Amino acid sequence: MQRAEILKRVIGILTEAQEIRRAVEAGEEDERAELEPSVVTQMLNEMLPDISVPADATPQEVARSVAGALGPVLQTMISGFTLAFTSLAMTHDGGQDDVSSAEVLRTLALQVEAGMFDEGA
Repeated sequence: MQRAEILKRVIGILTEAQEIRRAVEAGEEDERAELEPSVVTQMLNEMLPDISVPADATPQEVARSVAGALGPVLQTMISGFTLAFTSLAMTHDGGQDDVSSAEVLRTLALQVEAGMFDEGA
């Protein structure tokens, strides 16, 4: 999965979590829905690569294979959450009371779509 797609998925998770939280606060959802792992589980299932190791691999070889396969994806996911948090924090700290967090996430998603956060950019 490409970096931009992972970043968009992260933004989608944050957006959905925000919608669930609003629904819970409005009494429209049971509080258990807030903890529903299906979105995160689905994202992980789609983004994490399949890892194959030979049956006779040593523990060190298994560790290297797993780290090599998961490292880039996990780094991109963490970067996505960090990017979203930083964008939201900068808007908040800048005193922009007229901009909702949903608008910040929407703008961020459009920037990702436009290639502003492509590797090497």
